Amino acid sequence: MNLASSLTKVRGVGERTAAQLASAGLTTVADLVTFLPRAYEDFSEVTTIADLRPGNATIKAVCQSISTRPVRRGMRITTAVLADNTGKLQAVWFNQPYRETQLKSGDEFYFSGNYEFSYNRYQLTNPSAEKVSEVPVQTDRLLPIYRAVKGLKPTLVRKLMHELRPLISLMPETLPAEIVKSENLISYSQALSGMHFPENLKDISRAKERLAFEELFQLLLASQLNKQANAQLEGWPIPFHQATIKQFVEHLPFELTPAQRRAAWDILQDFEKATPMNRLLQGDVGSGKTVVAGLAARQAHEAGFQTAIMAPTEILATQHAATLDKLLSPFGVKVGLLTGSVKGKARQTLYEAIRTGDVDVVVGTHALIQEAVQFKKLGFVAIDEQHRFGVAQRQELLKKSARMPHLLAMTATPIPRSLALTLYGELDISILNELPKGRLPIKTKIWSPNSRAQLYSLVDQELTAGRQAYVICNLIDDDPKNELKSVEAEYKRLQNSVFKHRQIGLLHGRLKPAEKEAVMQEFASGKLDILVSTTVVEVGVDVPNATVMIIEDADRFGLSQLHQLRGRVGRSSHQSYCYLITSTSAKPTKRLQEIEKSNDGFYLAEVDLKLRGPGEIYGRAQHGELNLQIATLADTKLIARASKQAKWFVENSINLLQYKQLAEQVETYQRLTTLN
Repeated sequence: MNLASSLTKVRGVGERTAAQLASAGLTTVADLVTFLPRAYEDFSEVTTIADLRPGNATIKAVCQSISTRPVRRGMRITTAVLADNTGKLQAVWFNQPYRETQLKSGDEFYFSGNYEFSYNRYQLTNPSAEKVSEVPVQTDRLLPIYRAVKGLKPTLVRKLMHELRPLISLMPETLPAEIVKSENLISYSQALSGMHFPENLKDISRAKERLAFEELFQLLLASQLNKQANAQLEGWPIPFHQATIKQFVEHLPFELTPAQRRAAWDILQDFEKATPMNRLLQGDVGSGKTVVAGLAARQAHEAGFQTAIMAPTEILATQHAATLDKLLSPFGVKVGLLTGSVKGKARQTLYEAIRTGDVDVVVGTHALIQEAVQFKKLGFVAIDEQHRFGVAQRQELLKKSARMPHLLAMTATPIPRSLALTLYGELDISILNELPKGRLPIKTKIWSPNSRAQLYSLVDQELTAGRQAYVICNLIDDDPKNELKSVEAEYKRLQNSVFKHRQIGLLHGRLKPAEKEAVMQEFASGKLDILVSTTVVEVGVDVPNATVMIIEDADRFGLSQLHQLRGRVGRSSHQSYCYLITSTSAKPTKRLQEIEKSNDGFYLAEVDLKLRGPGEIYGRAQHGELNLQIATLADTKLIARASKQAKWFVENSINLLQYKQLAEQVETYQRLTTLN
């Protein structure tokens, strides 16, 4: 038997078990041995029932009686009486009716869970239950817990692992010996043994360090190799023309921030090289990325090249086109807008103008990647909110040039340093971390839903002073099963009660593009006082007169999203406010407390990474495919170690093909993470 063998070759795996394993993506021996435990139950400290104290506890007991009853639609409670020779207690499980079948045997079990005072008595809540006879008698009785696979008992997974134990102990090394030695890591086979059969907590810790290092090393090596491949590509050198840039900057109705100047200079220097630029421009909300892209487009035009700017939504593309037209038309640069709303003859005319070079800068949505779009000489591509696009979509746009065009990926989602190092390792990064002159920090406050009357009075004062407000809700239709504020219900409520003397608009993703545009136009021109909306306004919408942002059920949003939404206000010299209304009167979450105290998107991104993990930082096509079982992208120290070794690997021209498993994973990551 070897790693490529089918699991049917393993003793104990019949047809039915093989089908269950296959439903979890486990078909070969390699799949199973790398199916790592998600947690461990520690049965080394067992307490008698008489000695129990509130908190997490493990007892050894038998189940004397057990029953399940429905309490409301979709919810069943299972209650049991557990006993040892010192006393009895009640255990409760929510929506786990299978516990009845499991515990009726009369066998002795280890029960591990939270011992707490609830419903007027002390009880064990949602404890795990493991048959004492099936827990291995090891030094510390550490029991690996595997991800639940439908119909597959954890005991069977553990049994199969024991069948494969001799093979696991002989697993070949997957990293160069020099790296293993210099990083003081245990071997690959020791790491897998430590995960599946730990003797103590130190075994688990050393195994996790080794496997997490390897996962990060694979990711960083893929980035390094992508960077190396990018350096071999032939691009369009675009010479720096000082007079053109000077004239552009002097013509701006505002002064560039030092951060904008630095980012623009980075781009202009990249333009001059024969290899194509591969740069990420990350700026906090309202930091002025579009202006930097406009300056670069002006330089590209001067050298005879066209620019394509792709945005994820029609609202954003339309807004970018309007901004760029204002910035570039004084210099004879023609800006075109290509979205799904441009149809018929107008679309054909625009296609022709792009093909002949009569349009210099084309701003659009996914419509830009269609086959019908042909450029005369595309030299510069900017992709806004690039993580909203998949790899294939980005590449389709880049293919529309005879050589690789210069690429600027832009994001208003500040990216934590650790993510920038791993996921964007092949990119050069420019950061806009300063707001334009005259902007005041937004005042953010958490509000209980019971204090709405007081809040609405403050909002009305702002509206009376001539300002405007956003109200953000989570859903479109009112769903009786869901307490979240529906955008349509909220629109009607505000219109018929507290703000009936105000002009209110409604915006959500199900409106047709022309309807969305009309509503945004009315709000931007000041005809509407309040815009009730879903998160479609999250990115890029720019209405300087709007100074109030109310977010309903704010505790249901992610930190980055809350920060993006808050960034829709504070875009002028007027003081702006963000009010976070919680869904209940309970104590606000850590996430809300953090956003209340800080306006710094980069700080919040680090906090969000620690609280939530990487989320959809990398993008639609890649989301969920990073396959990190052990590593966390918040571990900057381990990332730094893996980064150093990835550079050593590339600089010493180590042959990747010597390490089959490493090569396969690195190749996958190269495809997933490359921007061009």
